[in-house]
Amino acid sequence: MIWESHYESMNREDMQTIQLDRLQAVVHSVYETVPYYRKVFDERGIKPQDISRLEDIRKLPFTEKDALINNYPFGLFAVPMKDVVRLHASSGTTGRQKVIGYTKRDIRTWSNLIARIVSMAGVTDEDVVQICFGYGLFTGGFGLHYGLEKVGATIIPASTGNTERQIAMMQDFSTTALVSTPSYALYMAEAAEDMGVDMSRLKLRVGLFGGEPCSENMKKEIELRWHMKATDNYGLSEVGGPGVAGECEFGGGLHINEDHFYPEIIDPETGEVLGLGETGELVLTALTKEAFPILRYRTRDLTALTDEPCPCGRTMVRMKKVSHRADDMLIIRGVNVYPAQIEGVIMDTEGIGPHYQLIVTKKGYLDDLEVQVELSGDRFTGKFKELEELERNLRAKLQKTLSISAKVKLVEPRSIERTVGKAKRIIDLRPTD
Repeated sequence: MIWESHYESMNREDMQTIQLDRLQAVVHSVYETVPYYRKVFDERGIKPQDISRLEDIRKLPFTEKDALINNYPFGLFAVPMKDVVRLHASSGTTGRQKVIGYTKRDIRTWSNLIARIVSMAGVTDEDVVQICFGYGLFTGGFGLHYGLEKVGATIIPASTGNTERQIAMMQDFSTTALVSTPSYALYMAEAAEDMGVDMSRLKLRVGLFGGEPCSENMKKEIELRWHMKATDNYGLSEVGGPGVAGECEFGGGLHINEDHFYPEIIDPETGEVLGLGETGELVLTALTKEAFPILRYRTRDLTALTDEPCPCGRTMVRMKKVSHRADDMLIIRGVNVYPAQIEGVIMDTEGIGPHYQLIVTKKGYLDDLEVQVELSGDRFTGKFKELEELERNLRAKLQKTLSISAKVKLVEPRSIERTVGKAKRIIDLRPTD
């Protein structure tokens, strides 16, 4: 089902007309109402009337996450506080939070965007949806809640934690759709197995996963354990939360709600705008936000865009599943290493995973990388020689993929800490000075 076919299946020329109208409106708005943007515009000699074509967006400066932190808490708001009906926030690297505001219209728009992406995943008013995102300043819980309510689904606002109770609710309330991070879905699968639950007898049929990257291998693992279809969705607090993009039944990338979010792909090193099909950093401009409009926000997420036709009938551009974040990159002995590369090796290796941690230390002048990964239950009781062989094979695969040597430590099943939110994959113990 397409929630808003008029927009979601619009031809490119009409879509670009809407995008330009909305871009010009938001540029005028931030110049008049947000001192930060007026200052950076004036410093670069940019005036709102300079934006006469969509391509002129490249004249505008990028917005970095430091701008949000340095203008904490309300310095980037474009409306007076009396018009702000909701605040959400995400944590910043300096300890300050990035605070996002919503007007009444923003909340209505957000709910509609979520209705679009849950409809892409196949959720209808006949579904019972269990939301296992936190209901707090994090945008995921309330964001999905309001959109699912709009499509008429029955919502179980379960929030996070108390995993055994979550499983019991799935059984008692006949949950048909699950909302959570992918890592928590795997953790809940372990808990259900411990409880002796026959997961094939549950009513679950679809999962909507976000909050952290979900590789294809992790997606397959979720589908295998839960006997349901796993779908991906994408959003980030800085541009309003979930609702930026969602995956339809045919896969092949996530449809971006580009009448509300103008996407660009740039070279993360040079800032040069790249073409369709080229992999780079996703940059988003929020075209319809009232309280917290943001221009050319550098997400640090690496992906690519395609405008190839989709069998579902939606014409909005699609983004490939985010492979990794530019700021998740580790530099080990001068080599760029992404956790997603390591996860790919782990998920392709029998007898281990999917839970792992990367421990980075420094000995003298050299960085050391240790990959700690859990054995599966049957391998933990295996022969020592078999474990040695498994470790050697994994070390060799990592060497081939990363072009550096890494230590491998096979650990007991379920010995790596589980979380109800985003999984903590990297422990960097190197001195910062």
